Amino acid sequence: MRVQEIDSRNRDQVREFLNLPFKIYQGCNQWVPPLDIDARKMLDRVHHPYYRESDAVFLVVYSSSGEALGRIAVLDNRRHNRYNSSSIALFYLLEAIDDFEVFSLLMGYASNWARSKGLTRIIGPKGFTALNGMGMLVRGFEHRPALGIPYNHAYYPEYMERIGYKGIRDIVSGYISQDHHLPEKVSVVAEKVQEKRGLVVQKYASRKDLKKMLPHLKDLYNGSLVGTEDVTPLTDEEVEEMASQILWFADPRLIKVLMKDEQPVGFLLAYPDISAALIKTKGRIWPFGWVRLLLELKRTEWINVNGAGIIAEYRGLGGTAVLFNEMAKSVKEERYLHADLVQIGVENERMQRELSTFGIDFYKMHRIYQRMI
Repeated sequence: MRVQEIDSRNRDQVREFLNLPFKIYQGCNQWVPPLDIDARKMLDRVHHPYYRESDAVFLVVYSSSGEALGRIAVLDNRRHNRYNSSSIALFYLLEAIDDFEVFSLLMGYASNWARSKGLTRIIGPKGFTALNGMGMLVRGFEHRPALGIPYNHAYYPEYMERIGYKGIRDIVSGYISQDHHLPEKVSVVAEKVQEKRGLVVQKYASRKDLKKMLPHLKDLYNGSLVGTEDVTPLTDEEVEEMASQILWFADPRLIKVLMKDEQPVGFLLAYPDISAALIKTKGRIWPFGWVRLLLELKRTEWINVNGAGIIAEYRGLGGTAVLFNEMAKSVKEERYLHADLVQIGVENERMQRELSTFGIDFYKMHRIYQRMI
């Protein structure tokens, strides 16, 4: 076997890199292809804003006959390191056949590249921006992931640990059904908090109304990061990308923003799940995939709640109860039957305690791995 760095300007090599997961997950009903345009953009050194100050390498393991067996992206995210005062490399897009030697080769080359950049440890899976899903699935392999959240076979974490990687952070996802009843005290607390703190839940009936919230998105998200570690604030360009996705995929009635007077202090973002359409179109929107996506937006029974946060000064004051009480109302009042609460860090003990009182079933877990290099 040999490892080769692919040229991201070479269309054939890029195509092979992007197509490998379809081979790895052939016959796997749970795996959901990424949006093709998003996957390609990660390798676009000209247009992706990440490359303006950071670097990445894309590696593929080939058999002696030239068959692609595994791949990985290794990131020198200088903005992330500057913000966190760290010297880490990130690994992402790791996919490989069930062969320990392939994993070992990939991670060995990844470490060598990171070391050549003067970096001292490597962690992941973690992507190019804060908008990318993170972690390696370690529990819940029987469930389909939410849009943009990694899925992998069960042998992935086993091989990573054999190589010497240690888990440093666990991230859970929870499930709520339409017939799930939040404890009565949650709605009581939510009402009292709203009255006592003067908090109002802003609701949106249309995409036109939703546009009024988008300028506040950056400050809301970045303000929710205060007090957390190993994170990177959103840039203006990333916010614009998130805003375009919200306007394209969102059901405005599922977006909740917590207001104090005229100031947004918390948010909860939820989207109709379009995974079924992505499986059918293999992640492609053009030329006709967008039709399936639009149809799925109207008929899916699932929603993904994949963004929630409260600015630091309002944490612990019941704001989480207000947001999730509103979310539960939305699920019950609309046509959705299932909700996936996406990727909540278990180190967020306060939110974990609050969610536990809501009776959330944490049915999937992802893990961030690390190794010193």
